[in-house]
Amino acid sequence: MPIKHAALRQIKKDSKRQERNQAVRSELKTITKRLHALLQAKKLDDAKTLIRTVASKYDRAVTRGVIHRNVAARYKSRLAQMINRS
Repeated sequence: MPIKHAALRQIKKDSKRQERNQAVRSELKTITKRLHALLQAKKLDDAKTLIRTVASKYDRAVTRGVIHRNVAARYKSRLAQMINRS
């Protein structure tokens, strides 16, 4: 256990950030799975409206520093390709 008060504060900050990052990542996974399900069910109209929300969520995660911008760009690109192929 750390002795310094600054170290204790840092541990608290890290755990709060970890919880927030985990929640954001979980939300990204959930909404991406929903989009995949719509594509599997051939519901293109719903998928096209949902992809805007998904892209926004990925951009917000990049802004918050949860994921890297290239990772978000790759996911958005692949999802757009899936919609365009369908």
